[in-house]
Amino acid sequence: MVNGVDGQHDANGASAPVAQVRTDPLATFPAHGPYAQMVGWGYVTPRKVVTNNDLANIVDTSDEWIRQHTGIVSRHIVTDESETSATLGAQAGRQALDVAGVPPQKVGLVICATSTPTHVFPSTASQIQDDLGCINAGAYDLSAACSGFVYALAMARSAIVAGDAEYVLVVGAEVMSRFVDWTDRSTCILFGDGAGALLIAASDVKGGIGACELGSDGSGGDLLTLPAGGSARPATLETVSSGEHFIRMDGPAVFRFATRVMADATRSVLQKQGWTLDDLDLVIPHQANSRIIQNSVIKQLKIPPEKVFINIAEYGNTSTASIPIALCEALAEDRISPGKNLVLVGFGGGLSWGALAVNWSVSQQDVSRHWWQGARQQAAYRAGAARSMWRRVERRFASRRDRS
Repeated sequence: MVNGVDGQHDANGASAPVAQVRTDPLATFPAHGPYAQMVGWGYVTPRKVVTNNDLANIVDTSDEWIRQHTGIVSRHIVTDESETSATLGAQAGRQALDVAGVPPQKVGLVICATSTPTHVFPSTASQIQDDLGCINAGAYDLSAACSGFVYALAMARSAIVAGDAEYVLVVGAEVMSRFVDWTDRSTCILFGDGAGALLIAASDVKGGIGACELGSDGSGGDLLTLPAGGSARPATLETVSSGEHFIRMDGPAVFRFATRVMADATRSVLQKQGWTLDDLDLVIPHQANSRIIQNSVIKQLKIPPEKVFINIAEYGNTSTASIPIALCEALAEDRISPGKNLVLVGFGGGLSWGALAVNWSVSQQDVSRHWWQGARQQAAYRAGAARSMWRRVERRFASRRDRS
């Protein structure tokens, strides 16, 4: 075949390169839906920015050292007591609903992945559900440390495929700065605050969230932990004075674990999905450390750097929020478009890890809204807030009647 991809020679008789044939990305999805599509997204970070130079005034470090060893330049942290994982998560969730043009009353489930819940209970997800007016939604928190957002997306997909919800709001929200010892240079340089959210919808369009790989190794739980505050060591004067309510990490051990498991999880989820590395358009890894990303998915899997999205420089490690924040920025930079094959991959305390294959289906043009659609969204939020307030008033009157 002259000038063809199957023939061995071109018109001049010279050897012609064989074109790479991509796998049909939808071939391994079920023949029939519903499929779990990502239709809305959003993220938020606090206004306060802490630079490496700021940290150099607090602990024995430098901007050059932090950049070289982590890739981090700055991070955002909360400064107002009213800012919590719930308030940040609600802001990100509202953006996701607005992008999709879906009123909060249609959401059937809210899942919040967080390592820094606003309270032990009620759940942060319940507070987000109330703040947004998702009056018909169940809500729960999911705890899998920095792997949590991938776990939550897997749970959302299961709910969609089972027919239990038409829309699932998945939130990753963290206020890491309140659990960091700002005199410990091994941890305070790493973490930042923020929240990201994705709205997952039941769809007849083939694609969306595909195969997933979830794993855990509890034998390494002590490598990355927050020792006190749970039922094993409830808060006491002793636990507070000894700093047991701050993050503790064995950095070298976590680094070794992360570089291995990020590559392994990516390989595994590609195999489950029936994709090859050549089928992959973009990897969105957990943004913990640029060296971990370089030594895992880039070097071990030989994935070109341009196919790996990294934005850790501005935000640091935002734990469960890092993947959705990165995904939102990749969308803003037009790195994601319909038909693109993605892998979201993360690791965290537990020890835990997770990866998801995604065939993206939503066009940026699909999210443009008329003014009246925005007004409808705002009316839906106000209606939800009014209903929540009325329920509180009803409970107060009921309590007074009980006392009388």
